Amino acid sequence: MTNRFKTGVAAMAMTMIGSAALAQQPIELIYSDTVSQNDIRSTTLKEQFGDCLGDGFVFKPYFGATLFKQGTELTAMQRGNLDMGNLAIYDFQNQVPSTSVLGMPFLFRDYAHMRAVYDGDVLNDMLAEIEDKAKVKVLAFPYIGSRELGYKGDKEIMTPDDLKGVKLRMPPGEGWQFAGEAMGATPVPVPFTEVYTALQTGAIDGQDNALPATDAMKFYEVINKIGMTNHLISANLFTISLSKWNKMDAEQQAKVQQCADNFEASLDKITLDQEATLQDKFKGVGIDIYTPDNAAFQQRVLKAYLDSDYSKDWPDGLVDQIIAVGKN
Repeated sequence: MTNRFKTGVAAMAMTMIGSAALAQQPIELIYSDTVSQNDIRSTTLKEQFGDCLGDGFVFKPYFGATLFKQGTELTAMQRGNLDMGNLAIYDFQNQVPSTSVLGMPFLFRDYAHMRAVYDGDVLNDMLAEIEDKAKVKVLAFPYIGSRELGYKGDKEIMTPDDLKGVKLRMPPGEGWQFAGEAMGATPVPVPFTEVYTALQTGAIDGQDNALPATDAMKFYEVINKIGMTNHLISANLFTISLSKWNKMDAEQQAKVQQCADNFEASLDKITLDQEATLQDKFKGVGIDIYTPDNAAFQQRVLKAYLDSDYSKDWPDGLVDQIIAVGKN
C-alpha cells in the first residue's frame, strides 16, 4: 500500500469519525420565561418537557425574566438569541395582527371551550400565518388559568362602571393595555416580577392574574378582594424559533413535539386542580371572593373591540367559528 493511499484512507476515516461525532452532538434549547423558577409552571416545564427530551437535547431554561424581559422573547427568538419561550397571544399582535382576536376577553366560555378551539383546526390558518410572519412555531397551548380581578378596595367591583379609575396592572404591551381599558379600568403596565411591590406601595390598585399566579407570587398578601370574572381563559403559546426547528431532523422534531404535548397536558391538569382548591385558601386568609356582573363586562368588552382597529384585522367569520366550537 502506497503512502499516498494510506494517507487518503486515513483522511476518509477521520472525516467519517468527525461527521459521526457532529451528528451525535446534543441539540441545545435555550428557553426564557418571566415566571419564577419556583413557580409550578417552571417545575412542570423542567420535569415534563426538559426531562422528557432525553440525551439528544440540552434544555437550558432561564426564569424570572433573568435572560430577557417580559414581552421581548419573540424578538430574541427572531434574532437567533433565544430558542424557546412560553408567550402570550398579545406578543404577536404587532407582527400578526389577526391574532388579536384571541386576546379579546370573554371570547372563551370556559376551559373546555378554550381547549377544544386550540385542539381543533379552526386556527390552522392563523398558526400558519404566525410561522410565515413571526418565524416561530407554536408547539402547544398550556393552560395557565382564568384571569380574575384581584385588588385592594372597600367595595366589590360589580360592573365596568365600578372599575372606572381603578389602576389595574396589565402586562406591558399595547394589546394587554387595551384589554384592561376595554373592561373599564385605567391600565398600568407593570412587569410580572414587580407586581407585588406595586400593589404593596399603592402604585396600582389591582391585578388580573389567574388564581395559581396569585398564589405563586403571594399577591393574596397585598389584596383583599377577588372578583371572579374569568375574563381571559388563558393559555400561553409554547413556542420554538423556526430556525432552530428547521435544523432538526424528523425524529428530533417528533421528540420535541411529544414533550411539548406532555408539558401541555400536565400543566393543564395542575392548573385545573389548583383552581379547584385555591378559593378556599384565599377565603381562609380573609379575602372576599365574589362573582361580578360578568354579562355587563362582556357586553362592554365586545363593543370596545368591535369599535376598535383590532377587529379590522380579524379573519371574516372567525369569531363565529370560535364561538360555535363545542356547541353541537
